[in-house]
Amino acid sequence: MMTTDPERLFASLPTLDPEANARLHARLVAAAERDGILDVAYRTIDTPVGPLLLAATEQGLFRVAYAREDHDAVLARLASVVSPRILHAPGRLDEVSRQFEEYFDRRRRTFDVPLDFRLSRGFRREVLAHLPEIGYGHTSSYAEVAAAAGSPRAVRAVGTACATNPLPVVVPCHRVVRSDGSFGGYVGGPDAKRALLTLEAAA
Repeated sequence: MMTTDPERLFASLPTLDPEANARLHARLVAAAERDGILDVAYRTIDTPVGPLLLAATEQGLFRVAYAREDHDAVLARLASVVSPRILHAPGRLDEVSRQFEEYFDRRRRTFDVPLDFRLSRGFRREVLAHLPEIGYGHTSSYAEVAAAAGSPRAVRAVGTACATNPLPVVVPCHRVVRSDGSFGGYVGGPDAKRALLTLEAAA
């Protein structure tokens, strides 16, 4: 009976070369971009509110996700509802990343990047379209946002739109608070909402 030493077996396998893998990945991304088959590019960035996942189509940024949302789960959902042709391709998101850095350094008050709102529809999209009108360093209540969106009684729907906002920070749902001034919910969690409002108030 022939036996095989597992350590000798694994030792015979080729050594992983991170640089070679990186070059191969870069060629794959370049080829996908060239052939028009890179539907979704993504990257992660480190921020004061934790790592954020950024994802963009050719039309623009369409997803920003907090770590508490589970980045792997977010990517899997994007692959199933948008396109399976999704790659870690940081280059497409260089400008977005730069603007995030400027925002957290208090050198930017608004984001100026193309946005793809395909993940929001109907009244939720109307709410998101209004949110950038809430000035940096200011807040509005859910009731005020509902009125501004043309449906004064849709306070709960505004809360749902904010809770499902696919573009937090860039589309500033963190500036929407309860009528009594308390924070209310937030997709990134209460600590992230507090951090963003504190950052803007201090600028």
